[in-house]
Amino acid sequence: MPKVFLGMNPYLEQPELWNQFHNRLIIAIADALTSQIVPVYHVSIEERVYTNNDDSLAINLALEITERFLEIKSTRTGEVVTVIKVLSPKNKRSKDGRQAYENKRLKIFASNTSLVEIDLLRAGEPMPISAGAKTDYYILVSRGYQRPDADLYAFTLRDTLPAFRVPLKQGDTEPVLDLQQLLHNIYERARFDLAINYSQPAKPPLSPEDIAWAWEILGTSK
Repeated sequence: MPKVFLGMNPYLEQPELWNQFHNRLIIAIADALTSQIVPVYHVSIEERVYTNNDDSLAINLALEITERFLEIKSTRTGEVVTVIKVLSPKNKRSKDGRQAYENKRLKIFASNTSLVEIDLLRAGEPMPISAGAKTDYYILVSRGYQRPDADLYAFTLRDTLPAFRVPLKQGDTEPVLDLQQLLHNIYERARFDLAINYSQPAKPPLSPEDIAWAWEILGTSK
């Protein structure tokens, strides 16, 4: 089965597929890291619940939102060493969801905890980062012991997703996360090829240049 795109697949961002992909990616990251960091560290899947007032509806509804993220913890002390967050549409496009995450983000930056922030969404306003040219996607790696310095991996739809090191305690060997390989594995195991209609435009829409590029890729993958 062809992987179709060498980098991020823009069709995975459409609402009917994103939650499935998001949940599978979180679990895949946890599994990939665990084998590299045990027994000194372990990875836990955590949940954060907040109330979102959806003012886009005629009747204003208060919705309870559950978001999952990862924590790397010291096995000996239970200390949270690193938080790994894969951004969701609510983080970038919902007022309450964005505010809730930005508050959590600021608390992490004010602590010794490291943060890995993965943004694979083209839609919505990016989180505040010191970046140069506008890009489609990014990964921010902020080590607690190196702030305010951080590593920023910025890439476009046409680029291969980077492999990068995930922070631990200073001096410990950092595990490598190959995000591109994880994405390909998820696409194949979940059989997203059966759920995606590639004859339809991607959501959100691509630029005219990227539409032409994508159609060329899709044509050669048949």
